[in-house]
Amino acid sequence: MTVFVDEVREEKIRDKERFEKTSAVNRAFVEKAIQHVLAKIDQSLDVFTDMFPDSNSENLVYKPIQNVEWTTSFWTGMLWLAYEYTRNEKYRKVAEKQVESFKERLDNRIEVDHHDLGFLYTLSCVSAYKLTGNEEAKETAIKAADLLITRYLDKAGIIQAWGDLNDPKERGRMIIDCNMNLPLLYWASEVTGKSVYREIGQTHVKQAAKYIVRQDASTFHTYYMDPNTGKPLYGNTRQGYSDNSCWARGQSWGIYGFPLSYQYIHDWSLIELAKKLTNYYLNRLPEDQICYWDLIFTEGDEERDSSAAAITVCGLLEMAKHLPLTDPERRTYENAALIMIQSLYENYTTEIDSEANGILKHAVYYKGGGRGVDESCIWGDYYYFEALIRLVKDWKMYW
Repeated sequence: MTVFVDEVREEKIRDKERFEKTSAVNRAFVEKAIQHVLAKIDQSLDVFTDMFPDSNSENLVYKPIQNVEWTTSFWTGMLWLAYEYTRNEKYRKVAEKQVESFKERLDNRIEVDHHDLGFLYTLSCVSAYKLTGNEEAKETAIKAADLLITRYLDKAGIIQAWGDLNDPKERGRMIIDCNMNLPLLYWASEVTGKSVYREIGQTHVKQAAKYIVRQDASTFHTYYMDPNTGKPLYGNTRQGYSDNSCWARGQSWGIYGFPLSYQYIHDWSLIELAKKLTNYYLNRLPEDQICYWDLIFTEGDEERDSSAAAITVCGLLEMAKHLPLTDPERRTYENAALIMIQSLYENYTTEIDSEANGILKHAVYYKGGGRGVDESCIWGDYYYFEALIRLVKDWKMYW
């Protein structure tokens, strides 16, 4: 089904008073929450210097892994946030060691044949360059952008998510997550002066807006295009409850990812689209405002996904800052973000003195595959920390 942005329906926010209450989130609240994050980082700093946390915990403990997963940069990103907030050199020292690991990973082509190069090299190397002026990190990130654009399918106008580019059964797949990989390309255009990166990112995000977003403002996880003709084929899911439901984390990638592209290409329709995705999301939250793992569920015993909530908070804060002060929903979105942060801190964080080495409990990685269900997920920890940093300083994005 072909969907243009202006054809996507906009739900009005129901029970809007939920997001008009005054939250307990003030500077003191946020700084206390940040101290909890720093304590948990310190707890694992030695273990995760030469190794990285796995994508998800097991019994709330991340096992150490080599730099091979699509998620390893979230830990490095947390170290850069910790360094930026505290200016403590211990975080920079470990982060810089890990930047070397990301250079070696790219040079040796270790698990880099996928679109998550954006996640991997934005939070490790772009952030290192922005914070410290590390030229080697800059060059590594540009090389990652060069590799990422080799996955671009010209006829389809998309970056293929994963799979062999020469395998006809694999070709033509884009997923909603890729919204978050595009900032690497926009940044590469800015620092090199080459427009090709930006043009590919811009084309992809418009295809995602056109085909991944459904008419009711929910999203597919996956959409397939014919790589030879560019013909749109069909959408389905590898993560959600069903092909027709709305996987919560995917909706969150849309809520955050479309405004990130707006930051660079200034297409206002991306903000309008993000608002529609946000309203759909907010209307399906349970009482504590932390989503279930799929938005088809609004009550009952299904698992929550705290990681999707953390991503959404970042998306709400990013989107709201672009809305005019006269927009009546700007304050609603900002309040919603604060209410979610309060709920995450009070109900979903691990204890400082526990063996758990993650930050957020009750996340879901892959429900259908039984992986990381009701556990910590490292991206949830990262986005929770990013959201807190956004609330205490005028944060210059790594994205």
